[in-house]
Amino acid sequence: MTAGNQDLQDGALEARGLLTSDNLLKAAECIAQVKANKLKTVRILFADQHGILRGKTILAEAFASVFTAGICVPNTLLLKDTSHRTAFPVWTQDAAGLDAGAGDILLVPDPATFRILPWTDASAWIFCSAVSKSGAELPFSPRPLLAKAIDKLAATGRQLTVGLEVEFHVFDRVDDRLDHPAATMPGQPIETRNITQGYQFLTEQRFDQAEPVLEMLRHNAQALGLPVRSLEVEMGPSQFEFTFAPDDPMRHADNMMMFRAMVKETCARQGLHATFMCKPNVPNAAASGWHIHQSLCDTGGKNLMMPSSDGALSPDASAWIAGLLDHAEASCLLTTPTINGYKRYQPHQLAPDRILWGYDNRGAMIRAIMAADDRASRIENRVPEPSANPYYVFASQILSGLDGLERGLSAPDPVETPYQQDAKRLPENLLHAVEHFEKSDFYKNVLGQTFVDYLSEIRRSEWDRYHRTVSDWEQNEYFNLF
Repeated sequence: MTAGNQDLQDGALEARGLLTSDNLLKAAECIAQVKANKLKTVRILFADQHGILRGKTILAEAFASVFTAGICVPNTLLLKDTSHRTAFPVWTQDAAGLDAGAGDILLVPDPATFRILPWTDASAWIFCSAVSKSGAELPFSPRPLLAKAIDKLAATGRQLTVGLEVEFHVFDRVDDRLDHPAATMPGQPIETRNITQGYQFLTEQRFDQAEPVLEMLRHNAQALGLPVRSLEVEMGPSQFEFTFAPDDPMRHADNMMMFRAMVKETCARQGLHATFMCKPNVPNAAASGWHIHQSLCDTGGKNLMMPSSDGALSPDASAWIAGLLDHAEASCLLTTPTINGYKRYQPHQLAPDRILWGYDNRGAMIRAIMAADDRASRIENRVPEPSANPYYVFASQILSGLDGLERGLSAPDPVETPYQQDAKRLPENLLHAVEHFEKSDFYKNVLGQTFVDYLSEIRRSEWDRYHRTVSDWEQNEYFNLF
């Protein structure tokens, strides 16, 4: 063992059991890469409750200390709503189990996430898991929460494989709104225009017009090691989609975080604005979705969702679908966490509005894509919005599907006309999703009362600000009339 490796082994993280022996070896490789590539800085990041990357940037020569001692950040980063306001009274009492007074939490790096950034001069990033300052688990820390769900499924001899289809917009920046009055919380929305006209789905002409931007994003995505499968022109103006080859949930949660950050940062450097907001409030915009393909395998890699020779659902596929449907209302707070995301649940818009499933039906919440001889048999959940926290999303899918397996549930009959069915509807708005989540005994059992109260408090904070704001509709409706 070299002197450098010995320092890692003697560090506080290793002493607390927060870095495995395998990660110690990978940490040494990361440190060597920083030196070999003459990097100047490393961004030490974690995904917060919204799936926003936060952290600190350190000089390259201090990078090794991240693996010995971790890095501390204020615990209020886990207590903010989407306006960046702290949603809990941290100065007067403990908040969500965190110490009062905006004390520190500890970031523990995962060397498997180290990436040299292709769009910067000499920088890299590494993702971390947030734990308490003592090293104890935090019940709402996204990466550990997903890891526990994966382990719970693995204990049954099964593993989930997921594939991603991610829709987003890229616009030209017309006005960055850097004037002082625009520096509100949150900042005023920038002004944009399209880079292509829309409603020419999958047309070659539109792809060629957008190819310089898409090629730039493709290059950087692959340079990060992301398993890009296709890049496509989506339905609306300036709307695009990237799809990714199947992988395990933790890697794809990290990949989703990397992809969103890369797209936004790469585009911003080119005078463009990329957004994963579900339905931007610009004329003629189409809503964006995040479609998650899911297949169950046993430890030998056999697909447990392949139908029988007569086409009937396998027991595992049936139970998994039933679990997802059973907990769909409560899961929406995890899969569709923004007020804006519920504007997408409209009939006849290639988006679901009811809780049901169908074979190869893009109007259903669950689309089953499977055949008796298809080893890629899978289901596709079309509910999530692309801005959702991927760790929470995948945890919700694993825990809901696993509950279906453990209870021996069976899927209801499939539908062919999803928008004409008398079925439960997805929540109409964020408040309804919060209420379903708060009432869910299932999520209280599998994630804990602390997590349910924590996330509900944050989302209610956003809802309260939203419904107290006078909207353009109200002004138009009442200002002249009364």
